[in-house]
Amino acid sequence: MNKFYPYDYIDSVYEFDFKKLHEDGVNAVIFDIDNTLVKHGAPADKKAIDFFNNLKEIGLKTCLLSNNKPVRVEPFAQKTGSYYIADAKKPSKKNYYKAMELMSSGTEDTVFFGDQIFTDIYGANKCGIHTYLVKPIHPKEEIQIILKRRLEAVVLFFYKRYKLRINKV
Repeated sequence: MNKFYPYDYIDSVYEFDFKKLHEDGVNAVIFDIDNTLVKHGAPADKKAIDFFNNLKEIGLKTCLLSNNKPVRVEPFAQKTGSYYIADAKKPSKKNYYKAMELMSSGTEDTVFFGDQIFTDIYGANKCGIHTYLVKPIHPKEEIQIILKRRLEAVVLFFYKRYKLRINKV
């Protein structure tokens, strides 16, 4: 089950310390879009644009990795100045590796942020990328995602028990 566990589970990418992450040797960040950066289907807003500008100032390269169509992903990438891969077919490993290639990074200096365990986290974990599970921004989601969330709740239950156990050691 550990292949479904993120390195950490966070409330929001907007509250995360990316400067420290960069100081610790990370040079590249892969992001899911929907419910990780904005509500499902929302465009890149001022908050997201400012966020990506700040990441660039820190010295981080970014790539958006989404299972959505280019018509959704490309405008978001243009507004945020990010590399992007649409129709990524997550959790397939192929496009996680392609994202690292675009950013000239490897598994040792790349991290991934996403809101879904069975696509985002599982795919990045299979590649050996350090993963952060982000709490979904908004509860309104497509039916297939709602059904996956029920299964994710089981994984999260065991993940939280696992984290408690290892933190006691």
